[in-house]
Amino acid sequence: MSEFKELIKSFPKTREYVRDFFVYGFKTRDDFKAKSGRTYDNERRRIESWLAPFVKQDYTGKGKNISLAIDSNLLDTNPLYRVWKTKSFTDNDIQLHFFLFDYLNTEEGFTIEQIADGFLEEYEICFDTQLIRRKCNAYIKEGLIRTEKIGKELLYYKNENFADIAARTPRLDHALSFFTQSAPLGIIGDTILDNIDTKNSTFRLKHGFFVHTLEDEMLLLLLTAMREKCNVTVKIRGTRSLEESIFSGTPLQIFTSTQTGRRFLCIHLTEKKRFHCLRLDGIKNVELCKPASDDASPDTDSTAAYDRLKQALDNNRPYLWGVSFQNGSRSRLEKVKLTIHADEEREMFIVERLQREGRGGRITKAAPHTFVYETEVFDSTEMLPWLRTFTGRIIDLECDNAFVRRQFVCDMQNMYELYDI
Repeated sequence: MSEFKELIKSFPKTREYVRDFFVYGFKTRDDFKAKSGRTYDNERRRIESWLAPFVKQDYTGKGKNISLAIDSNLLDTNPLYRVWKTKSFTDNDIQLHFFLFDYLNTEEGFTIEQIADGFLEEYEICFDTQLIRRKCNAYIKEGLIRTEKIGKELLYYKNENFADIAARTPRLDHALSFFTQSAPLGIIGDTILDNIDTKNSTFRLKHGFFVHTLEDEMLLLLLTAMREKCNVTVKIRGTRSLEESIFSGTPLQIFTSTQTGRRFLCIHLTEKKRFHCLRLDGIKNVELCKPASDDASPDTDSTAAYDRLKQALDNNRPYLWGVSFQNGSRSRLEKVKLTIHADEEREMFIVERLQREGRGGRITKAAPHTFVYETEVFDSTEMLPWLRTFTGRIIDLECDNAFVRRQFVCDMQNMYELYDI
């Protein structure tokens, strides 16, 4: 049996387990059928070691449930950032890391051969030059090391560290503290704060969505694709069915729900030639592909093709109620007409609410104390939760989608039975 280790090599695997515990929660050991029981136990132990103060255990008839309970307004940082800081390393990795930055802690630059000789002389340890070169090139990409070519020699220098930059920048810690709490990819700011030995003592968020950090790796790839205006292939796991699907198309925008905090990728599907939204917390992998093209004119410049798709999305957005562009196989707009009763002397706040929450719908006065709200949307089923909030005031509900009316009537009948009306 392999020895349990707290550190990990693969972040995506642990991300799925943390997501299951935190987002979905309330699962027993037997509910995790995709993996073996031993794998579940190892991942659970890792999560308990990283997030012990936030692990909640409940006992039911099925067994012990493990979930995470985190209150954002009480914390100075996102505890899920700890998951990013647990990558495993070899003995050579950690030795080479500290030897390299200790040896380069000078204004003088060195070649790879000089660094290897310096290691042998200063620390009495021998590293292969190719290993040192690969490590240096990796740190160049991270911005920790820079190079300068003098003649035929390539010299390596250590870049200025965060602590020196922070010392010259007043209140940088406040900006970083706010960034870690509110911005996507806040792990970057949190890591910098760790490097300058500073904690957030200024900001708290009443409604923070800490789980977003689990999606930020995929978000970064998608934002890169949007910046470069290229297509992507996305592998996604259904949040209910747990089945994996693959979508190919052009990523256009990230939508965020102000109610649930969920984030969605709006993508134009290449084969189906329509817009579609995918939940970010279900995306397992993103692969960048060729630049975007215009279906009508494949030879069109990729930038122009991307801009046309973006303009088409902007034209369609007024008809979005949530994130669904169609219901079933239909793509036409569905008309919704809601007639309600509101006392004009005492209940005008109902009409004001229609104006505030109606997302561009038209409101007219049909009769004394009677108002009509009308709108056109791609998928009227998304409106059902909102329509139910006017229960007791609804005089009539008309909709092109017969399912919406049937479902609304069914919900009312269930409510009558529940309350014995």
